[in-house]
Amino acid sequence: MHSVYLDNAATSFPKPPAVAARMREYVEQIGASVSRGSYASAQQAELITLRLRQRLCELFAFQSIPHAVLTPGNTWGLNLLLFGALRPGDHCLVSAMEHNAVMRPLGQLARRGVTFDRIPCDREGRLQIGQIEPLLRENTRLVLLAHASNVSGTVQDVQAVGEICRTRGIPFALDAAQTAGHVPIDFEALGLSALSVPGHKGLLGPQGIGALLLQPDFAETLEPLVSGGTGSVSDSEEVPAYFPDRLEPGTPNLPGIFGWEAALDYLQQVTIPAVQAHDCALSQRFLNGLRVIPGAVLVGPDTAEGRVGVFSLDFPGKDNAEVAVSLEERFGILTRCGLHCAPSAHRTLGTFPRGTVRLSFSWFTTESEVDRALEAIAAVSAE
Repeated sequence: MHSVYLDNAATSFPKPPAVAARMREYVEQIGASVSRGSYASAQQAELITLRLRQRLCELFAFQSIPHAVLTPGNTWGLNLLLFGALRPGDHCLVSAMEHNAVMRPLGQLARRGVTFDRIPCDREGRLQIGQIEPLLRENTRLVLLAHASNVSGTVQDVQAVGEICRTRGIPFALDAAQTAGHVPIDFEALGLSALSVPGHKGLLGPQGIGALLLQPDFAETLEPLVSGGTGSVSDSEEVPAYFPDRLEPGTPNLPGIFGWEAALDYLQQVTIPAVQAHDCALSQRFLNGLRVIPGAVLVGPDTAEGRVGVFSLDFPGKDNAEVAVSLEERFGILTRCGLHCAPSAHRTLGTFPRGTVRLSFSWFTTESEVDRALEAIAAVSAE
């Protein structure tokens, strides 16, 4: 039985064929690092790295190539942002739907004198925009939001939040783990100071690489989280003052860079609006089918608008973990069950500590796979 992979909120699969091909090309034919040699293969590695930064800037309407900082992943980028921007006595504002990639660093920072508040959200995970202003303080140094929930798929009104932050002169950062590659994101139009993205989800690249795009003035305020050799200004024991070197110590993930550059090339040809339309059509198909299945309760928005293709289901009267196992073993439907590293989101949605069964789509998910999932959900829920 052919498996149907519906765990794309964790990592997208499959990848465009060029991703593996370019990673293999690097390992077998290039091998050199960047900023550490002037020979031809090192220059080729430099060129692909630059091209990756350029593609990131094009995708997110971002203007400063040196400030497209490459990271080992989204969690790393968020840590670099939080530990770099917040100091004892500072205040940070997040939503009640954040992932542990934000909440665990904030917990550490709270023990060092940083405070934070959570903007309330409704039972579908939507921000209560009117609650933002009362939570802002004179010492609020950062507002950081998950663009879309990895539990419910709810997309936040970040345009409205950006306007508030712009008016108050507060840096605004976006965790686009679930939206990058799925919906258009315009860095400048949203009034962002920072945008963190993973390579391996909607941007269709390999694991172990991501990017943190930083508005230049805001970037200057960040204290580097990790420091070391960069291959530049090697006569100095001080951290380089310029970007991206200031925030990119150590040898970069060159196989990941080659693979991700190929993925973004593919994505630019497909176009983000086309991916968004595909996601919307699949979401509508899934929601239409789900409405006639008793015993499977949707957690989050029940419309295709205002969401991405991430769906959480609860099966009252059943053990959700057993449902997930049954979906895989009997029907070949691969999902993720549990709290999805987002206990705050599950508390908001009313599914803590029970958790949910999550299904999530990608550009490569087909209508027939959605139909197979619906048939399997109907069979399991009827038992």
